[in-house]
Amino acid sequence: MSFYHKAGRFSRHTVEKREIPDKNDIVRYCNAVNRSPFLVLFSVMDTQAVFAALYSVCEENVAFFSGGAKGTQGDAGRRLVVAMKLIQEHARSLEPVISAFAAVYHHFDFDPHIPANGYRSLVKVVRCCLLHIIHKGRYITANRRSIFFRVAHNAGEIEAYCNALCQLRALLYLAQRLLHDNSHGNLFFQDESGLSESFVREYASMHKGCFYGRCLGFQFTPAIRPCLQTIAIGLVAFGENYKRHQSGIGVAASSFFTSGKYAIDPELRGAEFERITQNLDVHFWKAFWNITETEFLSSLASMTSTQVKVNRALSVPAAPFDLPLAANHRASVTIAPPSAHIGSAPVLMRLISYELREGQDSETLLSLSRSEGGAISLSLGLKTKRLPSSPCLLIHFHGGGFVAQTSKSHEPYLKSWSQDLGVPILSVDYSLAPEAPFPRALEECFYAYCWALRNHHLLGWTGEKVCLAGDSAGGNLCLTTSMRAAAFGVRMPDGIVAAYPATLLTAYASPSRLLTLMDPLLPLSVLSRCLNAYAGNEPQNEKQVEKVSTLSLVRRDTALLLRDFRQGASNWIQSLLDPSRASAPSSTAAETMPAAPDTPTTDTVRKSVSAASISSPHASPPVPNEPPEQPGRKLSVKSKTCQDLGSQSHSIPQSPPLMSEHAVEDVSFFLSRDSDPSMSDDLSSVAIPPPAVEEGSELEHPREFPLGFEPLRSEQLAEMRMESSPVVKDPFCSPLLAPDSMLKGLPPINIVACALDPMLDDSVMFAKRLRSVDQPVTLCVVDDLPHGFLSISHLSRETREAANICVERIRSVFNQKDTPPEPRKHRKLERTDRRDLAPTVETGALLAGPIEEAEAAVGRGAKISDGEGPVAVAAQNNTDAGGIGA
Repeated sequence: MSFYHKAGRFSRHTVEKREIPDKNDIVRYCNAVNRSPFLVLFSVMDTQAVFAALYSVCEENVAFFSGGAKGTQGDAGRRLVVAMKLIQEHARSLEPVISAFAAVYHHFDFDPHIPANGYRSLVKVVRCCLLHIIHKGRYITANRRSIFFRVAHNAGEIEAYCNALCQLRALLYLAQRLLHDNSHGNLFFQDESGLSESFVREYASMHKGCFYGRCLGFQFTPAIRPCLQTIAIGLVAFGENYKRHQSGIGVAASSFFTSGKYAIDPELRGAEFERITQNLDVHFWKAFWNITETEFLSSLASMTSTQVKVNRALSVPAAPFDLPLAANHRASVTIAPPSAHIGSAPVLMRLISYELREGQDSETLLSLSRSEGGAISLSLGLKTKRLPSSPCLLIHFHGGGFVAQTSKSHEPYLKSWSQDLGVPILSVDYSLAPEAPFPRALEECFYAYCWALRNHHLLGWTGEKVCLAGDSAGGNLCLTTSMRAAAFGVRMPDGIVAAYPATLLTAYASPSRLLTLMDPLLPLSVLSRCLNAYAGNEPQNEKQVEKVSTLSLVRRDTALLLRDFRQGASNWIQSLLDPSRASAPSSTAAETMPAAPDTPTTDTVRKSVSAASISSPHASPPVPNEPPEQPGRKLSVKSKTCQDLGSQSHSIPQSPPLMSEHAVEDVSFFLSRDSDPSMSDDLSSVAIPPPAVEEGSELEHPREFPLGFEPLRSEQLAEMRMESSPVVKDPFCSPLLAPDSMLKGLPPINIVACALDPMLDDSVMFAKRLRSVDQPVTLCVVDDLPHGFLSISHLSRETREAANICVERIRSVFNQKDTPPEPRKHRKLERTDRRDLAPTVETGALLAGPIEEAEAAVGRGAKISDGEGPVAVAAQNNTDAGGIGA
């Protein structure tokens, strides 16, 4: 720790005594080494010091507001005292748990150089909450005697973080239960019953509004919090007007009119956010996420993004074609068009290229173009220079939970990628659930991939190197498309870049999935609806609503606008003038509507012939040249996936079936069944068994938390339907469940995950699976950013730098040689020594650490360490064929 001596009094001696450095000392040191004060504060404050600072600031404010001082004014002062005392109570219970987790969570890392897993993320979120409380407490201490100090406002802030800390305490209890039931480095509880069912039940009843009000996005970097707040306000305003009329313009206008009250009243926003996420169906989320597809927003994004020469929407007719086999170019395989669920239909794609290349303006390609209602996005001026075909092509599958968005929403960063990489990009607009559930999207993505291989001359590509890239659901489709290419025996992509992919679509509990309780972009109720829709468990059509006349809408929305502004302004002015007024949630609640009940269906799982046979662990492999069993289903609108793989033309050998018999039972998360005694001893210090059932107890479900503690409960339960379906256990739906034989055929895979993403454990465990079968894999974990950061990559420096990591991984796929180079790390991603608390400026520039808005200016660009060194680092498997080339 020799670097401490650069900061005068801020020395090693200060840290050893567990004292909290003075703010001026921290700032002096940070100015000397060009680092963020909040980063340094977090680095030197170990767990014991954090809790000591918390106790000190709480006791000081409790003493002030409990005594006869000026600060004891009215009910607001009493509320603040109660909240501070409750925070201390929670902290005393959390302190030993946090210390115990810090001693064991390294057992679950992918690699010693990549300290990231769901347990670490939970601990980091708790510590981040504690630091926000310390910061707010010190602000109260410094300003409580001022005439401008608002006791009620600050009491509301402390109460919100107190509620958040209570719920985080409950999540840590559940994480301890996971430690008890999981071992050997496994992160998932491999069963949809038991602990997984308990977590779903607890989520349905636990209070979540505190995470969507004043505490919204507290765990993320400050630069994106305004964006998250805007999304949350837009969501609740959109939800209030959803289904009142069917005009998209009317919904947008009404949402704008009613958004004022949610911007002014965070408690009302949190309550409404919780109601919407718990009760509205997947069609609402499809409508909301598709707002970016509207002409106005898409045009605005197009004007502010990189200008490209080619941006062409394509519609490829559904027709079979032959493709040569990778192992024997003299033989070929017939690629059948997609047919599951909705029958034969054109496959939609989008070609994006920064430069016009040969073939991209050909008559054949122009004949495939489809109109989008706007100007033709193809520059064909007299001075347009045609470049030769590119040796590389990027095929992109967009995210959106399998239910929403198209390539149009992802255009901004795809245009930048085309410029930075200098390659054309083909983005696939696959059909969406619930109208087209699994395996329709996979069929279309695989068809588009094969079509690109066969028609490379139309895309400005020589046909040499191809990389698959996708985010979230698109990352899943990248993996499964490659698995299907291996099953067909066609050429494999040269590499895959998957950003925060969903590799396990079951309801298995994991520590990172506990974060769905507080994540503003991926709550568990929303995630479950999307997965159910992809599995075919959600109704295809939403309930019809009565149309309302435009005149009545204008009258109503105008009245609502005036009422909301009057109410919000009145509340704000009264909170300024009346310090004793409690900042409780507004008595005038938003107009609520009961959620439409789910339409009962006799066939709860709508599966194609292929989905049914693939999903069943007892299904026999398809027999060549024999018609499959068709129990009451029409082949004209169903998939022939199994037939495609089992009964090809006579010129090719039989391809392996998509899933072998009893494969589901043979696949396990338990990568190492041999118990490590040292690991078992470590886990025993923190893992806890289920609470003992009291004699004579009449509770319907066993108690999940120890006696004396109960998390805050919601006023109404969430409508959670975690239906078990064999579809989600199909390896082409959940790649993490694929047998080793399927994983061994995959190309080099590069995964970019988020440390605070509920899907983090999906990435960590899938990387472990690949490494266990000696497959080349890299894993990079970026810190302090939410799931879906690529969609907001242009809004902050941190998201841009995280997106650049994806670009570098794609470039490494294109630059890799036939003979794999010696793996090396990119200079920006090199890991620093764990003992060095001052990482290099390059590493720190990639990351961002949470800090209160008042310190956002100095906190931007910094990273919060979890006490074990930087989280956002990269490492490679020794067998990686890719390297990290610049």
